[in-house]
Amino acid sequence: MSRDARWKALLELLVERGRLDVEEAAAELEVSAATIRRDFDRLAEQQMLVRTRGGAVVHGVSYELPLRYKTARRASEKQRVAQAVAALVAPGEAVGLTGGTTTTEVARALAVRVDLASGTPALTVVTNALNIANELAVRPQFKIVVTGGVARAQSYELIGPLADGVLGQVTLDVAVLGVVAFDVAHGAAAHDEAEAAINRLLCERAERVVVAADSSKLGRRAFARICAADSVDTLVTDGAADPDLVRQFEEAGVRVVTA
Repeated sequence: MSRDARWKALLELLVERGRLDVEEAAAELEVSAATIRRDFDRLAEQQMLVRTRGGAVVHGVSYELPLRYKTARRASEKQRVAQAVAALVAPGEAVGLTGGTTTTEVARALAVRVDLASGTPALTVVTNALNIANELAVRPQFKIVVTGGVARAQSYELIGPLADGVLGQVTLDVAVLGVVAFDVAHGAAAHDEAEAAINRLLCERAERVVVAADSSKLGRRAFARICAADSVDTLVTDGAADPDLVRQFEEAGVRVVTA
């Protein structure tokens, strides 16, 4: 296992459990305790965790795993969801994309669609995610609009009042939301309130709203609400979604597409 893969695995375990012992982590990843100690020390230097006697705990009270460490989590499910979301977008439309691993996959799926290989423009993409803008900027047939704002290290998203000026002047056909939680009663949500505010504005500027979320995000709550469930037109998720939750969303007026 490479160092990067090991670090991703360690941080995922830490997020799930809140605390990890060196010996426990070594057994989980089938490496030596000395290797885990070095990994913990390096991750502590980057303020990704807090070292304790014999192990580590999550950094801070409210912990969010940075985007660069989340790319391997539920990757196949996210790619299937992304393909299904991309299929909902018509050539020539204006699409808003929030940040996140699933929406990044949506951007990649749009980039390779044959029917979007040409056009003037083939697609207009409005995003506050620097990594998505960077990936799509090399596609000359796409018109890329990036909001202003201050970069958020965890998600590569631009947040703050500078983004309001751009989003207040555009109209979108569809807004695609990446969320950390989506629940019928509590709506779509993010960890960060400034991120949620930009996402909410994208929704308000769109004709229709699509939530792209793998099944692990459903029925969950998070700190900062983006929008109510009845503001969402379509939920695209994977086939492992709880049928009971799917039924609840459908009864709330949300179209559910499983990939």
